Amino acid sequence: MTLTVIAPYLVPSGMSETDTGAADAGPFAEQQRLFKLLSQDTRHLIIQELLGHPTHLMSLAELEYMTGKSQAAIKDQLETLIDAGLLARYTYEPNEGERDLPSQFYGFTERGVEVLHDYKYLRGLPVARALYENTRKTEKIERHESAPRPELPEAVAEALEFDEPDTGRVCNKMDREM
Repeated sequence: MTLTVIAPYLVPSGMSETDTGAADAGPFAEQQRLFKLLSQDTRHLIIQELLGHPTHLMSLAELEYMTGKSQAAIKDQLETLIDAGLLARYTYEPNEGERDLPSQFYGFTERGVEVLHDYKYLRGLPVARALYENTRKTEKIERHESAPRPELPEAVAEALEFDEPDTGRVCNKMDREM
């Protein structure tokens, strides 16, 4: 029998051991902490929206609109996810002086996509994308969505790729059946 040692998990600031409900030791402490981290309502919504976004990088205004949560609540949870190493803040410097374009974006890290893979979140990419694309957006959010933004690290971008369904083929099949 082989035992696997899991690297210790750093508890994000603002989240104590008692918040996680996990003991300091034990074979499942890491999984308990991650489960608690991923299952908090606002953090879960942030992750789902980032998965659905075409570039997997969103501005604070986009996250506020898509989650329906306040910017203060989102900022707190973003910091928790950043401290845990699941998300990072990405800056697109050419937008920094632009009045109507965001320059700060939030997206996954390599550790983030590894955790999402382990917890089967990446299976939901097509559904998250469909939900995102079928959500009505304001002019401001459409402007933010189409704003230039930095690229994710290559390993992260590759992990988040999936084959888009060929809707033309489905529609053609449905037309033939009618």
